[in-house]
Amino acid sequence: MTFLRSSAILLTGLAACTSNPSPGSSPSPDSDTYDIVISNGKVVDGTGSAWFHGDVGIRGDRVGRIAPAGLLANARAARRIDARGMIVAPGFIDIQSHSRDSFLTGDGRVVSKVTQGITTEIMGEGWSNAPANEQTAAAAGSVDPESARLDASFRGPNGFDAWLRAMQQHGVSANVGSFVGHTTVRMYAKGMSQGAATPAELDTMRTVLRDAMRAGAFGLASALIYPPGNFASTDEIVEVSKAMAPYGGVYITHMRSEADQYLEAIDEAIAIGQRAGVPVEIYHLKAAGKRNWGKAASAVAKIDSARAAGQDVSADMYAYVAGGTGLAACFPPWASADGKLLENLKDPAMLSKIRAEVLVDRASWENLCQLATPEGVMVVGFTDAANKGLEGKRLSEIATARGKEWVDVLIDLTMEEQARLGMLIFMMSEENVAMQMRQPWMKFGTDAGGFDPDSAKELTHPRAYGNFPRILGKYVRDEKVMPLEEAIRKMSSAVATRLSIHDRGVLKSGMYADIVVFDPATIADRATYEKPHQLSTGMRYVFVNGVAVVSDSRHTGAKPGRVVRGPGWKR
Repeated sequence: MTFLRSSAILLTGLAACTSNPSPGSSPSPDSDTYDIVISNGKVVDGTGSAWFHGDVGIRGDRVGRIAPAGLLANARAARRIDARGMIVAPGFIDIQSHSRDSFLTGDGRVVSKVTQGITTEIMGEGWSNAPANEQTAAAAGSVDPESARLDASFRGPNGFDAWLRAMQQHGVSANVGSFVGHTTVRMYAKGMSQGAATPAELDTMRTVLRDAMRAGAFGLASALIYPPGNFASTDEIVEVSKAMAPYGGVYITHMRSEADQYLEAIDEAIAIGQRAGVPVEIYHLKAAGKRNWGKAASAVAKIDSARAAGQDVSADMYAYVAGGTGLAACFPPWASADGKLLENLKDPAMLSKIRAEVLVDRASWENLCQLATPEGVMVVGFTDAANKGLEGKRLSEIATARGKEWVDVLIDLTMEEQARLGMLIFMMSEENVAMQMRQPWMKFGTDAGGFDPDSAKELTHPRAYGNFPRILGKYVRDEKVMPLEEAIRKMSSAVATRLSIHDRGVLKSGMYADIVVFDPATIADRATYEKPHQLSTGMRYVFVNGVAVVSDSRHTGAKPGRVVRGPGWKR
């Protein structure tokens, strides 16, 4: 009995030494082999949980292990990165990207995006390259002949799949996925015509939407202030949206109004989701125009109320007080019906009618130039050599320089530049931006395409370079609008969950190795409205599928991006 008691005491003591090493002892070594080990960083895993000091091991294209700091110190690794003082987090998912051209005809590196920490880009607001037919090609060709030529490859029931595969085959630094554009679906069946869809046209819309869902679209994305999207009635959108419900599709919308009819537009979006039986996501939530700033709290209350009642409604946003779109959005939508804007501007009778409607302060359509005022409209994207000096000037400045009323300058510029100009429109308040960020159902998107600052020419919105670092620097670190962990959740797992992307968005063993490493003390945006082509600072490393696309804050040239698909995908 004495021997047994002594043995038990000895074994108990050994067990205690094994499970509770002394403070100065080393942890047990990891005997596994990794391609990359990121050690000693503050790990923010994307779930919203508090950060912890940890090591991350990458094996191939997956996360091999997440461990307490030091536990992978002795593991074999082809490359080691000391992340001491840095944040290690899942790569950011841009829920509203416009990088289609870069992914199909550009170099695919999207430098301005990956240097923000964006590892996955989701496209499709209003437009997508598929489904495609003669009618969509005609509309695309009026803007970009090369895009129209490529669209010819994306016709037929497998067109959406062909488009996604074409982007990956082209070579891209970020992962790519897309909603199917509601405007594209409508044009496929009805072109740029106004009026209600016929039963046959509705059947066509539903058929091509189903095909796209089976190919991996995340849902239907509308843009209801632009023609021909805003020609569609609520009933029509409901009937089309029902086709994606069996495939887990999301209805995501640039609403019919973000200004004078803002709250009514939210009601419409919610009603579409209820009647079609699909979740609702609202693009770039905002109360536009100073007279509408007071509606922001009511908008949030509407979404909270719908969620409390059991409806799946949420939103996303960018971190700026200015929006950006085409200058032609300052004309009434009917003026662009059938693709005849320029033709209508040449017709004296039509021109007089258009001009008069642009000058109406509170129109039935989203009159952006009136909402922002000519002083709040910065005109960008000039290609005519004679107009290059106007780049970045306000519409009011150009009007003064030309000695004309602003509405006439709007018309002249549209004609001179063949309706291809863009604009930055200053319409929101900083207070509302910060208030919206705090909402638990909020996510983030750039609403921009990717650029290379070494080759970019025309001005663009600074969100293309700085949206995510601006949030992490200005709003998280400096103004403490929300905790770091919550911001990263909204940039990563919140989007992955919304889109049913189950293998990205969180740092966890077995997930794809989309990882960012950044300095929380220096992360910041540098792009401005006047000088947008400036890369953000503080993003040290970015990995996509286990491959470094940013190393020591520089793009590596790697293009490991892959297609990501929605829950309705049929292999």
